[in-house]
Amino acid sequence: MTHPETYQPLSRIAQGLRDGTLTAQRLAKAACAAHAASETELNAYKYWAGPQMLAQAEAVDLFFNSGQDHGPLMGMPVSAKDLFGVPNMPVFAGTDTSLPAAWQAAGPVVQAVTGQLGLISGKTHTVEFAYGGLGTNAHWGAPVNPWSAANAPRAPGGSSSGGGVSLAQGSCLVALGTDTAGSVRVPAALTGQCALQTTRGRWSRAGIVPLSPSLDSPGLLCRTVEDLAYAFGAIDPARPGVVQAYALSGLRIGVVQNIVWDGADASIAETTQAALATLARKGVVMTDITLPHLDSALEIFGQGGLAAAELRAFMEMTFPERIARLDPMVRARVEMADQLSAVEYLRRAAVLSGVARAAATVFDTVDVLVTPTVPISAPLLTDLTDPDAYRRANMLTLRNTAFVNLFGWCALSLPTGLDHNGIPVGLQMIAPPRQEEALLAMAMGVENALGRGPELLGPAPRVAGKA
Repeated sequence: MTHPETYQPLSRIAQGLRDGTLTAQRLAKAACAAHAASETELNAYKYWAGPQMLAQAEAVDLFFNSGQDHGPLMGMPVSAKDLFGVPNMPVFAGTDTSLPAAWQAAGPVVQAVTGQLGLISGKTHTVEFAYGGLGTNAHWGAPVNPWSAANAPRAPGGSSSGGGVSLAQGSCLVALGTDTAGSVRVPAALTGQCALQTTRGRWSRAGIVPLSPSLDSPGLLCRTVEDLAYAFGAIDPARPGVVQAYALSGLRIGVVQNIVWDGADASIAETTQAALATLARKGVVMTDITLPHLDSALEIFGQGGLAAAELRAFMEMTFPERIARLDPMVRARVEMADQLSAVEYLRRAAVLSGVARAAATVFDTVDVLVTPTVPISAPLLTDLTDPDAYRRANMLTLRNTAFVNLFGWCALSLPTGLDHNGIPVGLQMIAPPRQEEALLAMAMGVENALGRGPELLGPAPRVAGKA
């Protein structure tokens, strides 16, 4: 948020709402002002729910004034990727027309927010059916990366493309997204935010339009790791306690060496290495790691993985008439599934299951793995109109994040600085399945050492001084 009293950690905002120094209406009005100041330039939202949010905020303040407390997210603006069902808000899933009203039914993740009287600010843009890592959309246009130079709009990252932009814009405090191959971590990295990809199966996928049931996972984007931990604790069904930052001294970090640095932009590699050097000076034990079977997993990913076949099957059973109308960049990959036999699909699934078990042995000697989140700078949107250029950039953008989903692990991204284009650089931290609490604790320690994103990066140029 652009107002100083609302640009605080979520825990402090929550305290202000409860002690009367802040109101839900103040938060909602700040979100609306931020949206009005930059939305025509940034295009974060497919559906803006500002009027509903303001009306709900008034009611929430009455509850606060009467001593009612419905949960940690009460009164806080939260954006939702346009795959999530939210009652009385259309679901497009990035397509050219809205889906049937039945898709507006809220699943457990949205219910966790609205049940606490969190304020849904609207539905943020997504790549069509979430099938892409750059954030483009032929039907509605791509959100613009807020760190782009004037007259040179760059990709925001996808597929939760509007989520990172909505946070940088200041129109929400938490963004709900999904992650199949990096779809919360990539936009967070490229827009200077933090993101958590939960272990597949930890959070329910009900009430969310699917891409790949074998790989899809709901996730979160926030301004800081501290905020991620707060929002995760509010939404997670296990209701974990307050996450405390790990002490860095003695923390064992494995720096993945194979593949993830190939073709990396020099300024991204330098920024990432400088961050790791800072952590080493704080007592972190750094170990170079060759991740077993990474090449095998990424070879399958490059062939369409499991997602192409699963999205094709979903569309054939649910929306066959929409296949011909798909974004050409999405349709080309969906049609890859026409050449995929059932035997080959099952072979891929079996190979991924086996290599995931073997790769997990790296955690016997380290506590967490790290890589650059995205090895290249956000491409210019004008460069992505060429199909070949799009394919190359899309695969490289998703390469370092996709294997986490393929191996069934959890991961997050946090910012470490800016690249040569002035675009944020993300550091990816990876942990074994269902170790989100430990991952967040380690990442909070790293954030304390490197600096929180808002202070480390400063305001995004396209929103600085607005609202």
